[in-house]
Amino acid sequence: MGSITDKVAGATNSAIGKTKEAIGKQTGDAELAAKGAAQDAKGKVQTAAGKVKEAVGK
Repeated sequence: MGSITDKVAGATNSAIGKTKEAIGKQTGDAELAAKGAAQDAKGKVQTAAGKVKEAVGK
């Protein structure tokens, strides 16, 4: 993926993950909260990868 694609996908995953995590916490669904936290972390990694690619000019 290109840097812009990585950053957009990362932001999307992070936002969806935060939403899932919040819903899981509000409803007492620990599994959903954990999945949301994992998806948020994945999004942050994707965003960081996009920034690195942009910095090195790929």
